[in-house]
Amino acid sequence: MASNTGFTLWLTGMSGTGKSTTAAYIAARLRQVGRNVEILDEGEVGEALWAGLGDAKEDRITAVRRLGFIAGLLTRNGVAALVPCVSPYKPGREENRRAIGRYVEVYVDCPTEKLIERDSTGRYKKALNGEIPNFIGITEPYEPPNSPEVTIHSDVESVEEGAAKIFQSLLDLGYMSTEELKIITGKKMKANPLPAKGEKPEKAEKGSAKARRAEEAKPAKAAKADKGAKARPATRAARVAKPAAAAKKAAKRKAR
Repeated sequence: MASNTGFTLWLTGMSGTGKSTTAAYIAARLRQVGRNVEILDEGEVGEALWAGLGDAKEDRITAVRRLGFIAGLLTRNGVAALVPCVSPYKPGREENRRAIGRYVEVYVDCPTEKLIERDSTGRYKKALNGEIPNFIGITEPYEPPNSPEVTIHSDVESVEEGAAKIFQSLLDLGYMSTEELKIITGKKMKANPLPAKGEKPEKAEKGSAKARRAEEAKPAKAAKADKGAKARPATRAARVAKPAAAAKKAAKRKAR
C-alpha cells in the first residue's frame, strides 16, 4: 500500500450530475483495499456546517472553505476525503487546493438540458419558473474548472468509466499503488508520470492528470477557456428557458 494514504478527492459540478453516486462508488472500492475513507457530502453535512449562511456568493465560498478545512484535516491524517459538492466558484476551490496540497479535482459535467430532463425532484423546472432564486446553473453561474485532474461527462460516461479515470489519476499522482488498483479493477494499471517542470509534455488523454499539466503550460488557451466557461451557464439557461419562442419564430418563417 502507498505510504502516504491521505488525499482529498473534490467532485464539483452542477446539481444532479452524479457527484454523490461517483463518490460512493469510489469509496466502496477504496475500502476494499483497506483505505480509511470519509465522504463529506454537502447535502448530508449541510445542517452542521451551513448554519448562519445564505446563498450569496461569499456565503457559498465560506461553506466550501469549511468543507475544505475538514477535508484537509482528514487528508493529513491518512484519510481519503471524498467531497461531492457543487462548489460553483473557482476561488473557493482553488483556496482548498492550496491549503490541502494532496488534492484531486474531479469535474462532473453534464449539459443543463440533460439535467432538467432527468431531474426527479423538479428543482430545475422550479428554478426556470422563478420559484427557486439563486439556483446554480440557471439564475446563478457555475464556474467550471479550467484544468481539473479529471473530467467526467456523466451524460455519456457510466459511473464505472468515470471511476476508471479517477483511479488512473490517483495512480499517476502517486496517491494509489498499482497493487491496490489491481485488486480493485482486476487489471494491472500503468502509471503515467507527470512530466518534470520544463519538460515538453506528451500528448495525454483529455481529463487526465498529465493532460492537466499540459494545459497549465498554455496560459493563453486557458484564459480563452475561462471566458467561455463563464458565459456557458447563461447560454444554456437561455436555450432551455425559451424553447417556445424559438419554435414560434420558426413557424413564422415557414408561413412566409
